[in-house]
Amino acid sequence: MQIAVASGKGGTGKTTVATSLARSLANLHETWYVDCDVEAPNGHLFLNPRIDQQSQAVIQIPEIQQELCTACGKCVEVCQFHALAKIGRKILIFPQLCHGCGSCTWNCPEGAIVEVANSIGLLESGMTGEGIHFLQGVLRISEPMATPIIRQLKQHLPLSSDSVVIHDAPPGASCSVVETLRGADIVLLVTEPTPFGVHDLKQMIGIVHEMGLPAGVVINRETEPYNPLNELCNQNNLPVWMRIPYDRAIAEGIAAGRTLEQIYPTYRHSFQQLFEKIKLLMSESTSR
Repeated sequence: MQIAVASGKGGTGKTTVATSLARSLANLHETWYVDCDVEAPNGHLFLNPRIDQQSQAVIQIPEIQQELCTACGKCVEVCQFHALAKIGRKILIFPQLCHGCGSCTWNCPEGAIVEVANSIGLLESGMTGEGIHFLQGVLRISEPMATPIIRQLKQHLPLSSDSVVIHDAPPGASCSVVETLRGADIVLLVTEPTPFGVHDLKQMIGIVHEMGLPAGVVINRETEPYNPLNELCNQNNLPVWMRIPYDRAIAEGIAAGRTLEQIYPTYRHSFQQLFEKIKLLMSESTSR
């Protein structure tokens, strides 16, 4: 089962929910936690994995063989990302703009372009003390594209449908979030009872509807019912599966790198119940 935990807005408690869910299920299922927030991964602060494998995340970028290049400019014309430019009789390449699509290579009439590996970050994996399989990507500083790393992270996931894979998505509603959600069975939307929380939840609802994914909601830092948020969930037939109160002990515990079920052990059962609700919604969506 592939569960994506997303938020739209940053800072809503997405990683808090994802890591707590992973720890609560670890003794019941083969559990994988995948930190797809590759620009600022922080799940390791709560799960404390032992990282024992590391590899380069790469994309293939063009390299011009000058002895064959006639500077015809065809490669510049076909590049939608402006990663190549023709200056006089020379073709310049801007690696950070390149998406590795290969169009320039395919369209070069002289066969003057070869592709070479360009590292954009790291892929790291390991195991936690609770037996959770841990994966994270780390985007190299100054590199602009997170999506290729997320895509390569997913290549290390188990093929068995018996495993529970929790994808901790990046904040926002960008391409990297869409890539994280692609292939998920269900989306757990974490939000907060504020105008900003409602605004960004609307964006995520649009994405999950467009992708045809079932979803449920966790409301974090709740002090009292917030009508705009409850109305939004009702209008979109989104079940609210959990409400986490605004609590000083929770804030202090998270700041110290502890998960919810470590702060309050009763949350272990709450997250296990949440998982049962996820399975039920998945079953209902499949039978439609």
